[in-house]
Amino acid sequence: MESQRSHDNDTNLTRTATLRAVRLERAVKPEHGEAAPVQRVRWSVMAIVAVGVFMATLDSSIVNISLPTIATFFKVPLNGAVEWVIIAYLVATAAVLLTAGRLADMVGRKAVWLAGLVIFTGGSALCGAAPSLAFLIASRALQGLGGALLMAISPALVTSAFPPHERGRALGFNAITVALGVSVGPTLGGLITASLTWRWIFFVNVPIGIIGILATLRVLQEPLRRNPGRFDPLGAALLALGMAGITAGLSFGQELGWGSLFITSSIGAGLLALVILPFVERRVPNPIIVLDLLKNRVFTSAILSLLLSFLALFSVSFMMPFYLEQLRHFPTALAGLLLTPVPITLAIIAPVSGSLADRFGSRWLAAGGLAIACLGLVFISQLDAHSSIFDIIWRLVLTGFGQAIFQSPNSSALLGSAPREHQGSASGFLATGRTMGQSLSIALTGAIFAGLGGAAAGQILASQPQSSVLQQVFTSSFRVTFLACAAIAAIGIFASLVRGKEERRKA
Repeated sequence: MESQRSHDNDTNLTRTATLRAVRLERAVKPEHGEAAPVQRVRWSVMAIVAVGVFMATLDSSIVNISLPTIATFFKVPLNGAVEWVIIAYLVATAAVLLTAGRLADMVGRKAVWLAGLVIFTGGSALCGAAPSLAFLIASRALQGLGGALLMAISPALVTSAFPPHERGRALGFNAITVALGVSVGPTLGGLITASLTWRWIFFVNVPIGIIGILATLRVLQEPLRRNPGRFDPLGAALLALGMAGITAGLSFGQELGWGSLFITSSIGAGLLALVILPFVERRVPNPIIVLDLLKNRVFTSAILSLLLSFLALFSVSFMMPFYLEQLRHFPTALAGLLLTPVPITLAIIAPVSGSLADRFGSRWLAAGGLAIACLGLVFISQLDAHSSIFDIIWRLVLTGFGQAIFQSPNSSALLGSAPREHQGSASGFLATGRTMGQSLSIALTGAIFAGLGGAAAGQILASQPQSSVLQQVFTSSFRVTFLACAAIAAIGIFASLVRGKEERRKA
């Protein structure tokens, strides 16, 4: 009797295990299409990433329009110290992006992502409750630290949730979130500041961040891991000093003068730290920067063309407000509306270009997209004091179309060329290239435009709009600036073409 019962129990256990195995096999390898639960988990991860990325990109642009109100509230002039409300966020983000990617490779993406959400949400609450300007600047730096963790890990989270043959499309949807965060920031910041107070541009992140934290704990199943290796504090410190010094110097260079002691010291210290960094990293067993990634031709080409693309194309976001408000004297609301064609075009085209990259590869898509964007920059350089609104819009749409064709395939190639164990580091490289390209773009275009007299002419045109001589100075400076950016984009086309054919991975 006992042996018969034992045999029945063994039979039942075997049958149960077999049924579970069959169910699992059907969930992972369905006969017809992919299992719905697996798809739901993937898009749940995408939604979680969208929440974090939207908050981080939103707070890089939402503060700008509220800066005069913040300066008035704390009774300080609208320059100098109050500008650090913006710069502290940018410097803190740039300083730790690559370190965040390396940490993700060591302890897991979920842990770093969750830490980023907690730090960013807490920093937002502290910013909203800031009793002084110094406290607000410190809280913005803390917020930037959280934003860096989110921005550095988001591409790796997306690519790990989706199979390789869907990577481009997934990164295209991630590009939509970035475009929306950047584009709605000024409008949303103005509405919140006008309707409530400036504090609510920070408080609005708190409930969104809490939702993101709860969703992360529920959806992301990656366990905390400890990969072999130890953290490299010296490398992290040198990297942070280098990125922070260069970013701070570029941010203040136009205002303080490129020959001032602060600017030369800041950029000099940053460059020195970055020069020393490779020598240190080659002598430690677990470097903070995975320099071996740069030995991959596809990876190096993708990161270089990414840097050059943002260096060239961020000039549109930086320079067009001066053209629209100072030369054309459009109201602020209309000027903001006329800047939306680029992010809207990005949001529409980026998923499509990502799907095309999944099928055909990235090389020709990236090069072709950057070539279209380069042509768009040339057309933008031809705008003058009499161009119609239609002339402005179609040029911006063309530039945004080219940027969208380039961006998702290039990001897919960059992440796809990195080994799985270094996805976090590759993601950090991507975010760092974007941030440094934007900072360099502001410094370069600002220097060219101001050096040719365009900035001074624009300030006078604000009160003397009918001066044809000043209009000519502004227009010629504007034209040279965008032609220089088009030349940089052309170099980026070449960088995309020399990558060769990337390895095509199948699911």
